[in-house]
Amino acid sequence: MASYYHPPLKNDLLLRTARGEKGSRPPIWVMRQAGRYLPEYHKAKGKKDFFECCRDPEVASEITLQPIDRYEGLIDAAIIFSDILVIPQAMGMTVIMVDKVGPHFPDPLASPSDEQYKEVMEKEVDVVKELSYVYQAISLTRKKLEGRVPLFGFCGAPFTLLCYMVEGGGSRTFQVVKTWVYKHNTEAKALLQKIAELCVEYLAQQVVAGAQIVQVFDSWAGELSPAMFKDVAMPYLEWICDRLPKRLEELGEEKVPMVVFAKGAWYALVDLCKTKYDVIGLDWLHDPKQAYEIAQKHGKVVQGNADPGVLYGGREAITQAVKNMVEGFGGGKQGWIANLGHGVTPHVNPDDLKFFFEEIHRFSDEYQERAMPNGSGIKAAEQQMHERNILHSDW
Repeated sequence: MASYYHPPLKNDLLLRTARGEKGSRPPIWVMRQAGRYLPEYHKAKGKKDFFECCRDPEVASEITLQPIDRYEGLIDAAIIFSDILVIPQAMGMTVIMVDKVGPHFPDPLASPSDEQYKEVMEKEVDVVKELSYVYQAISLTRKKLEGRVPLFGFCGAPFTLLCYMVEGGGSRTFQVVKTWVYKHNTEAKALLQKIAELCVEYLAQQVVAGAQIVQVFDSWAGELSPAMFKDVAMPYLEWICDRLPKRLEELGEEKVPMVVFAKGAWYALVDLCKTKYDVIGLDWLHDPKQAYEIAQKHGKVVQGNADPGVLYGGREAITQAVKNMVEGFGGGKQGWIANLGHGVTPHVNPDDLKFFFEEIHRFSDEYQERAMPNGSGIKAAEQQMHERNILHSDW
């Protein structure tokens, strides 16, 4: 892969927090912060199919930057506009995005006896070649960001990708994937292992291209019992975090912070804290104070965790949700990346999301003010203003 030049980073608050360092306030970003709730997204997308946008580095880069421009000074990271299902596509499976329905596999893996299963397992996947458009989009976005904030790369977790590959899309019962993991456990694990290996290489190449932090999305983890999570999800999440740093070293790259987000797997928090992931993403099923205390005991940073639905609830509801988070996560000076408990949902008013960001800034500032005696809070506030002025000035 080609060598990339990237402008120096001006705002490294999120990266420092992800590494466990102290900061003046909690860094902020939200999952799915670039997308269909923004009117500028629909303008940039035009008549293009969703995956066409993902495969066009210029369009993907433009969409990635839209929330950074709209919420300038309020959020501390961008996440590349792409999709977790690019890995199944690289494996040779067809995926289309159906309007108002979501992703759809016209020919899913019905069972291990499916001829396509053999083809998928035997295919030598070159993720550098197959997913070059993602790396081009990352490199282009890093250039356009001009160091304003760091850039997230990401992938889907093996179990979640398996769900889509065998169910053919979203599901209410997860009948097919449950059949796979219970009845065809050996074959399911073989496929999960192949996916995990591809995830490691895919994430590593994203870092080569310019990603400064990576996240693994296990969106369907909550469909598993605790026992099955340990059997068919956790081993492959661990494979990724154990091997990615080694692969980066082989490629001559420095280690980057790693985030894991296992939606719905509230029971696995302690086990996830024992992995090599730096940050544990939390959905809204977690109590902030309890989760924060557990993570702190294990030296981990947490990320989350407001219910995205609160953005439909009006300003008072948003204020209360932010207050609960800030107080539960210890004010956010260390160990917390402010976020939603999942992605921004359709039809959210962009101004309400802006208010969410503003309230996190306000409450975290007030929390630190109360926590510092003898007027030292005023000095802290002045220091924060100084940092912001530096971060948003022209270098």
